[in-house]
Order: sequence, then C-alpha cells, then structure tokens
Amino acid sequence: MDSTVSNKSLINLQKLRPITSEVSTSNFEQKLKPLGRILEVEGYHVWCCSPIYGPDGRIHVFYSRWRNEYTFSGWVSACEVAHAVADLPEGPYEDLGVVLKGSGANAWDSWAIHNPTVQKVGDKYALFYMGADGSKLDIEQNELPNLSTAEYEKYFNQLVYTKRIGLAIADNINGPWRRVGDEPVINVGSDGDWDDAVVSNPSLLQNPNGEYWLYYKGWDWDTGRRFNGNRKYGLAIAKSIEGPYKKHSANPIIDFSNIGERVQCEDAYTWFEPKDCAPYKIIMRDMGFYNHEYGLYMESSDGLIWQNPQVAYKDAGTYFDETLPGLDREGRFERPQLLINSEGVPTHLFCAYQGGRYGTCSGVVLEISKNNQSNLSNN
Repeated sequence: MDSTVSNKSLINLQKLRPITSEVSTSNFEQKLKPLGRILEVEGYHVWCCSPIYGPDGRIHVFYSRWRNEYTFSGWVSACEVAHAVADLPEGPYEDLGVVLKGSGANAWDSWAIHNPTVQKVGDKYALFYMGADGSKLDIEQNELPNLSTAEYEKYFNQLVYTKRIGLAIADNINGPWRRVGDEPVINVGSDGDWDDAVVSNPSLLQNPNGEYWLYYKGWDWDTGRRFNGNRKYGLAIAKSIEGPYKKHSANPIIDFSNIGERVQCEDAYTWFEPKDCAPYKIIMRDMGFYNHEYGLYMESSDGLIWQNPQVAYKDAGTYFDETLPGLDREGRFERPQLLINSEGVPTHLFCAYQGGRYGTCSGVVLEISKNNQSNLSNN
C-alpha cells in the first residue's frame, strides 16, 4: 500500500469497547510457555531485551542497562545498550560489552540510550533507540546518585521530556555501530500536535512494498502537564532505512483516549506475517484498556486500521511464580520484543521484568509454542 494516504480515520474508535471485566484472550497468548529469566547482571538494572538470530545461528540480544546507583529511574539518565549472545533463547548468555552509550557534550542523546530494537535490513543491521539529553541541566550526570529521591525527581521529569528517537547502523552484528546523523530520526511535532512533547519506543516494520514503517509512541504537552501524558502511537515512513522519515498524515493511528482520558498504551512491537489475511501484527503494553498488567495484541490488513485489542500476555504472575520484593512496577512485563525466525514467524517473547536474583530487573523469555494450547508453568 502506498504511504501517501488520505486523512480518513485509521482506527474506528467507536468500535473500541470500554474497559470491562470481559477479557478477550488472543491465540498468541494461549501459545506462551515461560522459560525463565535472562541477563541477571550484578550491579545493573537490565531492561529492553531485543533479540535477533545472527549469521552464526546464535541468539544475539541487544539490551539496555544502567548501574544500580542510579536507581530504577536511571533508565532515562544513565542507560547504555549492551550486546549478549547465547546458543538458546533462554541462555545462558555471554556478555559482549557496550555497543552504544550517551554521546556526551550537548548532543540530543548526550546522557542515556534506551529502548533498543534491532533488525537486519538487507546486508546491514539497524538499531533504533530512544535518547535523552541532560546537557542543559544544572547538574552533572555523575552527581545524580548523591541526590535524595525528592531531589532527583525534578531532574527525572526534565529528562523524560527530552526523549527522542535515533538510529544506529552496522555492517556486522558485532559492530561497530554508526549513528545516523547528528539529529533524531524522529523528533517531536510542532506546538499543538499530538506528539509535541515526547517521542520514544520505536518499532520498525519492513513493509513488503519496500518502505520502512517506523511506529512510535508520543504524547502532547497538554496531557503531559495535567497527568504526565496520554500515550498514543504514530507512524513515520521512509524509502531508505536511514530516512528521512515522514510522519503519517492521519497520526495518531492508535489512540484509546476516547475510552477514557488516561487510557493509553506503550512499548509496541510490530511484525508482518505474509500468510495471514491480517498480516500486520502488533503487541504492546496495556495502560488501561484492560488493566496495567496485561499486554495487548492487535492485527491489521494494512498496518493502519487495527482490530480491537485482545490480550497478548497476562500479568507476570501467570507465568512466573516469584515472591514479589516490593518494587515499583512489579508483577507485569514491559518492553515486549520478539525473536523472529527465517520464515518471519515469532518463536519467543522477550520482556523486561522487575525482581530477579539481585532484586532489580532483568529479561525474561517465553516460548511461543506451535500449537494453541497454553503451557503455563511455575518456574
């Protein structure tokens, strides 16, 4: 389908049902089988595990991490992206070190690199990410661990509103990685736009028509000032992987705000299964459609008009029997990413999950079984 589309409504929000106790579970969710935690790294918080098969047949994971002294909030102030490899999706993983970190100086991504998502594009590898800039703050990055929680909150909020989307390219899965340009590949919109405050959480879909469709999260200053934003999803399209990316004229294409002002979503992952009548797929974290612990699953025939959400995955306790240590955001998966096989079919779900061996956070892996029978277990 051509990327130059009309201004018609791309999702029929009148058909989206309001929040209810009735749950529609997807076939995707019914196939999930928990395998265990991965990348429990002493001294670090681990998040955003993006897997890909390498030319060596092994599983390569690009993940975000930051040192414990920056606390959980360090994802936006001191995060870097590292590379690990394993023979099996569930590990064990060998850490290969950092591949991207903050650019420093007064760059738009000076302090933090987060939200990595990696794909092979032709004979190259593309790693999209979120960057945050602390260069204009009245404090140095290494001073943050000395602050109280209350003192840090001011800087955390300022950093959140610097989030933009960048891209790095490599000829080899082991790097080196080259940033594309000196500016974000997706920037915030103009004043009054739905995404004029923040853009982040990129997800690349390589469209069969040869275009590069980059789905991304955004919110505006109006809702941002009132309740930290209503998160919606937009689409930007490019003819070349390096861009330029042109925002879709009908953005946002996924918007739950008509159900309730604070009903929203984030952490999308998109893919294409050519054999299906609705080949465009998306999973994302629910933020109020059902609850705040589930994931959402939607399908589309064109990647623009999406069917009503079903449950992509349930709360983390459904799959992992762990004692909750009293952490913020515990009990739910975030940042779902998929391991896709050579036929374009997802085989494993990778998520971020609070807790683990060191009481911080790590990755988890769930197998997507070939049959439709749920394979829950208590690991």
